Amino acid sequence: MSDQPAAAALKEIFDRARMRRFAEDTKTIWPDFDADRFETLATTGLDDLGIMQRMRLAADAFAATLPSDYERALEILSALAPRIGHGFASITLCEFVIVRGLEDFDRSMDALKLFTRYGSAEFAIRHFLQHDLHRTLSMMREWSLDGNEHVRRLASEGARPRLPWSFQLRPIVADPSLTWPILEALKSDPSLYVRKSVANHLNDISKDHPAWLVDKLAGWPQEDERTRWIVRQALRTLIKKGDRSALALVGAAEKVEARIEGFSVAPVRLALGDRLTIAATVVSQARETQQVVADYAVHYVKKSGAASRKVFKLKTFALEPGATQPLSISQTIRDFTTRTHNAGFHKVELMLNGDTVAEGGFDLAI
Repeated sequence: MSDQPAAAALKEIFDRARMRRFAEDTKTIWPDFDADRFETLATTGLDDLGIMQRMRLAADAFAATLPSDYERALEILSALAPRIGHGFASITLCEFVIVRGLEDFDRSMDALKLFTRYGSAEFAIRHFLQHDLHRTLSMMREWSLDGNEHVRRLASEGARPRLPWSFQLRPIVADPSLTWPILEALKSDPSLYVRKSVANHLNDISKDHPAWLVDKLAGWPQEDERTRWIVRQALRTLIKKGDRSALALVGAAEKVEARIEGFSVAPVRLALGDRLTIAATVVSQARETQQVVADYAVHYVKKSGAASRKVFKLKTFALEPGATQPLSISQTIRDFTTRTHNAGFHKVELMLNGDTVAEGGFDLAI
């Protein structure tokens, strides 16, 4: 199996019907709009393009057909924004800001602040960070205090060092203190939408500055449930690696006093498309309650015959003295664009607080 059909469907967000709706709605707002020319420009070579390329094609078409006066063009697109009705399609408006407004900072910041409420400006703002880092970060610090959750999220998400589907922000990768004031302002945000972004931003930092991050997060007051949730999610990569300082921060640094019963990996032979189930029971052997982070790892066989270990989250729980905790997870073995399976024996590990406590495996036939 593959996720390629899903990717193909995703790019159809920007199909010919979408471009036609862009043209028709813009014509309604601004009667002088050359809808036919826009549609021609926005669909030329469309079939050969991916989703981000299609979005840029639409933005370029707007740039070629809207008034040359940037302020007037933004007025028209601001009226168009609430008509689009699709979050990802609306990102086209933010892409237009990159095309036409990189040198008009103030108008562009106002536009992105508005457009992000309809479709996130997280990709667009990165071009401004690349163009004028400190001025843009100053604006984003203001956004982190905004009353709108979409604007606050943009302050975090747009400045992520390693945002997926975008280029790395190398100055921020090198120096995470640049965005720390933004993350500080959002560490107990009432919106889960914002907190997820903060956690992902912090997880990005953990890949380059693990000790720095743990030290910083140790200073956050975790009596607030919202902050505690962010910290746990932010440390997920380090926890999967068994980083003791990260585990300590979530109260799970100690070796778990328990025995493992009934560990199983089933079936022991399977093919692509089959479902794998991993199960075990953890039985406490301690006199005190233990905080436990349970993960499992699969050693995927590579073409060379070597193995590549990938850790997955399983469960986080409090294990009372003498208590038992059943664990179980199932996943379908299928190919992805980012992972293609190969035949052979795949070792499976069960880990508690970073320590491997049981091993098994399965044979995969291709």
